[in-house]
Amino acid sequence: MHKWIMFTVFIAASLLGVFLLTFKLPEKPVDEAALMPDGVTLMKVVASNDFTFNQDVFTAKVGDKVIMRLENKSGVHGLKIDELQVSLDNNNKETELEFTEPGEYIIYCSIACGPGHQTMQAKLIVEAA
Repeated sequence: MHKWIMFTVFIAASLLGVFLLTFKLPEKPVDEAALMPDGVTLMKVVASNDFTFNQDVFTAKVGDKVIMRLENKSGVHGLKIDELQVSLDNNNKETELEFTEPGEYIIYCSIACGPGHQTMQAKLIVEAA
């Protein structure tokens, strides 16, 4: 009897292995920052349906070259920074920026996303080099 149980477990594990190999294992997470060109960093802004961005404050320094990328974790959101002429949404998810002057900029959601839309903001602080 014990041999049949072990045989059944072995067959089930083998079938699971074949299934995973046939229909692909889950993709390994990719370090997106490592894929950036030399001298360029990734500033990933993640928006979610709790009407927040993943950080309250994003920072950079004068002279930094940044690819700003919008990712919608849940819901449909946009991103705008008026003074820097940045406008991101699902059709235009990233832009490249080079900061030339220090300052503070308001990042806000540009797509009406629900009752907390008006308060969905973060800050970008560009510090002197």
